[in-house]
Amino acid sequence: MRILGLDLGSKTIGVAVSDPLGFTAQGLTTVRRTNKEKDIAEIKKFCDEYDAKVIVIGLPKNMNGTIGPSGEIAMAFGKVIEEELNVEVKFWDERLTTVAAHKAMLEADLSRNKRKKIVDKVASTYILQGYLDMISRK
Repeated sequence: MRILGLDLGSKTIGVAVSDPLGFTAQGLTTVRRTNKEKDIAEIKKFCDEYDAKVIVIGLPKNMNGTIGPSGEIAMAFGKVIEEELNVEVKFWDERLTTVAAHKAMLEADLSRNKRKKIVDKVASTYILQGYLDMISRK
């Protein structure tokens, strides 16, 4: 069983998956969002392909730790995923993951166009890796 990581944006969803042992996260792709039903269907494909029973969703929080409108949207979408796909949904504080993703891509000297295409995939990898690191310490 593997774990999926999702970075939910208004236009795209970054998708990452853990290795079979749950040590490392690898970015898979960025899915262009269309509507809730199609978004859920896309996520289901990844759950089926990787036998994922747990999905970690990045939870946008304000810098003071409170949950704002984006966080509420992510939590509501997570509830729909949990109910429709019969998987366990976990939330992971995603503050600064996109910043870290941009920094890593700048250090890798990726062009602006390339960064724009993969930033959500890279951010989903940071989200999932943070969660994997936390559960490995238990």
